[in-house]
Amino acid sequence: MSTQRFTPEFKEEAVKQVIERGYSVPDVAARLGVSAHSLYKWVKAVAPDKSEQQSKELLEAKSEILRLRAQNASSRRGA
Repeated sequence: MSTQRFTPEFKEEAVKQVIERGYSVPDVAARLGVSAHSLYKWVKAVAPDKSEQQSKELLEAKSEILRLRAQNASSRRGA
């Protein structure tokens, strides 16, 4: 069985349809004639690791909460 090669431009457009336009991987794969498995791999290769991004955002949110609590406590003491 021969392996079909796709151009970087083709892969980029397929990934855009999933990430930017919100289409499902199976729908895009069927429409473009590629396997869903391949498209999932392409998306994963260009999309940032969500769990890493979520961890960073959670840490930033917790830091903001602590800062605001401290600011709120000092405002109460001053009033």
